[in-house]
Amino acid sequence: MYGMDYIKALLASDGPTLALTDGEALITSRERGVKPLVELIDGGRELRGYIAADKVVGKAAAMLYAVLGIAELYACVASEGAVEVCRKRGIRLTYGTLAPHIINRRGDGSCPMEKAVADIDDPFEALAAVRKTLAALGAGKQE
Repeated sequence: MYGMDYIKALLASDGPTLALTDGEALITSRERGVKPLVELIDGGRELRGYIAADKVVGKAAAMLYAVLGIAELYACVASEGAVEVCRKRGIRLTYGTLAPHIINRRGDGSCPMEKAVADIDDPFEALAAVRKTLAALGAGKQE
């Protein structure tokens, strides 16, 4: 049986960047950014009620977790936007570090996914904006 302590420990082990479980099934990814969340959504697997642990959760990722129906989420780093999304969507969120916003991978500006969803409140609209931004960035070459 897997629980939150187990999936948090996976992230700390320098292994996956995200892990999800319903207590029995375990899903992990080593990819960075929101791409693995979009892939889970596109895969059509029912994840409602799962718990998740993720290295970095900004507003965009929080919106995708809402689309997936995640019940509880731990983020090593969470943005203030992610906290607000989780509060509004009923996702129990805990985190290690709270940041005002998520920065891009170069460290010289805001994450492009955060920019893409900045003025969006609907998770499905956010998903469309994230897909558009991923395509514009070359699907996986996000900052």
